[in-house]
Amino acid sequence: MCGIPRNTYDLITGNDCVLLVIDVQERLIPVISEKEKIVENVIRLLKFAKIVDIPVVLTEQIKLGNTILDVQKEASDTKAIGKAHFNCFFCDEFVDKIKQIDRKTLVIAGVESHICVAQTAIYALPDFNVHIISDAVSSRTSENRHIALERMKQAGAVISSTEMFIYEILQKAGTDAFKATLQLVK
Repeated sequence: MCGIPRNTYDLITGNDCVLLVIDVQERLIPVISEKEKIVENVIRLLKFAKIVDIPVVLTEQIKLGNTILDVQKEASDTKAIGKAHFNCFFCDEFVDKIKQIDRKTLVIAGVESHICVAQTAIYALPDFNVHIISDAVSSRTSENRHIALERMKQAGAVISSTEMFIYEILQKAGTDAFKATLQLVK
């Protein structure tokens, strides 16, 4: 394996990624397609991030209320960053936080996939490796979600899933992290 060049489509590692949870908010979630599944997977990702010590960045679009309570509980040590722009990178506080964390892979979950998620993901390329957790992003319509995933993929983002991401980071069975994670994937 040594000496083989790496690229953005290679497997990622926990020490180089940050979990970005975009706008999982009180006034938005009720109208999101497959909202229960999305919230469940966002919570699984947040729990997993704690287990393997992946930093979390949480955003809130202004005027859409707070992050929903169940997500707030799992991200209790993370202060949400308020933003007016759809693209998170147009918010100075967000940019400062990402620079402070200093990791090159963004793992993105949240809503709406065709607006804030897509604009943030596409803008981040090529400066970051971007992984979209497909079963943890959605829009008001499944059609917009599908179009967003296709567009982000065409732009160079890696489309993944919650379990795929979890097992990719874990890399092997039998570790303490693996044992702690089993309850999240059963």
